[in-house]
Amino acid sequence: MSEVTTLSLTDLVQNIKEKKLSSHEVTKGFIDRSEKSKILNTYITEDFSSALEKAKSFDNKPNFDLKLPGIPIAVKDLFCTNGVKTTAGSKILNNFIPTYESTVTKNIWNEGGILLGKLNCDEFAMGSSNETSFFGNVQNPIDKNLVPGGSSGGSAAAIAGNLTPITIGTDTGGSIRQPASFTGTVGLKPTYGSCSRYGIVAFASSLDQAGPISKNVKDCALLQEIISTYDAKDSTSIEFKRKSYSKELTNNIKGKKIGIPKEYRVDGMPKEIEELWTKGIEYVKNCGAQIVDISLPHTNYALPAYYIVAPAEASSNLARYDGVKYGFRSKGENLIDMYEKTRSEGFGSEVQRRIMIGTYVLSSGYYDAYYLKAQKVRKLIKNDFDDAYKKVDAILTPSTPSSAFKIGEKTNDPVSMYLNDIFTVPVNLAGLPAISIPAGLDAKGYPLGLQIIGKAFDEQNILNIAYAMEEKIAFKNKITDWWIK
Repeated sequence: MSEVTTLSLTDLVQNIKEKKLSSHEVTKGFIDRSEKSKILNTYITEDFSSALEKAKSFDNKPNFDLKLPGIPIAVKDLFCTNGVKTTAGSKILNNFIPTYESTVTKNIWNEGGILLGKLNCDEFAMGSSNETSFFGNVQNPIDKNLVPGGSSGGSAAAIAGNLTPITIGTDTGGSIRQPASFTGTVGLKPTYGSCSRYGIVAFASSLDQAGPISKNVKDCALLQEIISTYDAKDSTSIEFKRKSYSKELTNNIKGKKIGIPKEYRVDGMPKEIEELWTKGIEYVKNCGAQIVDISLPHTNYALPAYYIVAPAEASSNLARYDGVKYGFRSKGENLIDMYEKTRSEGFGSEVQRRIMIGTYVLSSGYYDAYYLKAQKVRKLIKNDFDDAYKKVDAILTPSTPSSAFKIGEKTNDPVSMYLNDIFTVPVNLAGLPAISIPAGLDAKGYPLGLQIIGKAFDEQNILNIAYAMEEKIAFKNKITDWWIK
C-alpha cells in the first residue's frame, strides 16, 4: 500500500472503513511526518499525544457511519479549540486557551475527526505571505525560499507537504485561495454565511468565511459538506438547503456557460498567467461548457474598497484586546499606560497598520468620505456579479497575479503585498463562493491556480466545474521532500 500520508482524504476514509488501515496507523503516520517537517514551521501548537489517544479510542470502538472516521486533521490557528491554545498567530493571544469550541471544528469532531494541532497563519489573518505571524514565517514545501501565501499559509503548506490529509482555513480577501494557488492545492471560499463564524477569531466580520483546503476537489467537497451548517449562535449564519456536495459531485458540465471578465486582464500581468488562463478556457471548452465574454466594470475599485472596509472592521474587532480580561498584558503605570503598552507590544506592525487605517476611516469627518463610499462601491461590485449571472453559470479567472514570491521580497512594500489579492477580493466583497484549483506550473516549476467564481449558495456548481477541469488538467506538483533529512 502507498505511504499513508500520500493518500487522499476519501481514500483514507475508505481504507479505515474497510479495516485496511486503523485510525492509529493513519494518525501516527501524519504525526511522524510532521515531526520530521518542523523546518517548515507549519504548526504553532501540536496536540500529538492527545491525537494518538483519541485514535486508539476510536479503534477500540469504531463508528464507520461517520464521515471522518478517526481521521486526523490539523486546523488553522484562528479556530477556537476547547482546551487547546489558540493564538491567531499573535503575541497578544500567546497564552489564550479557549473554554469553548468553534462550530466549524465541532462539526469536524462530531464526524469523527481528530485534532492534530493548530497551524501557523498571518497575525489575525492579516497578510498574504504568512510572514506577519508572531511565530515566524512558514516555508513553502515547493521551495524553502518561497512564501506559502497567506493568511492560511500554514494550512496550505501542511496539505502540500502531506502533514495533514485535509484542513480548514479562513478567507477574508483571498486567504484560502491565494495560498492554495501558491502551493498547488485546492482551496474553497464558501458563500458568506454558509459556514458558521462562531468561535473563529474575527478579522473583518462582514468578509470572514471558513473553508476547506485539500489535495483534490473530491476531498474539498466532502469537508465542505461537513462544515457548512446553520448555526443560531452566529447572527450572520444563513439557513438554506445544503447539498451533499461529495455525493452530488459530477464532471458533467456540458452546456454550462462560463464567463470570462475582461477587467481581470490587468496591466503588467505576467505572460504565464495569461497563458494559464487561455489554457483554462480550453479545458472548460473540452468539458463541453460554453465561453461567454462578460464585464465586471467596477473590478478596479475592489482592492481600494476592500482595504478600507476590512481595516475598519478590524479596528473595531481588535479593540477587545486590551490586556484586561485575557491574553498578553504589559505592565503600566496606570490603566491607560497599560492599555497602550499592551497593544503596542502585543500587536505586530501589520496589525497596527491596519488598526490605524481602520480607525482613521471611521473617525469623525472621514467616515462619509472613505468608509461609507467604500460600502457603496461594494454594492456596485455585487451588482456587477448579479448582472453577469443573468448570462453565465460561473466565472473563470486566474487565482493570483503571479506564482509564489520569495520570503522577504515584499515585506517592506505593503502596497505590493496587497496587490496579491487583486483577483480574490471582489468575491469577498460580494459574498460569493469561489474555488482555486492548481492548473499549471510556471517556468521555475512553481504552481499556478485558476479560480472559479459561482453564484451565492451555488457551491455544488463550482465544485462540479472544478472537478471536471481537474480531470482534464491532471496537475502534478513538483515536491521533493527537501526538508526531510
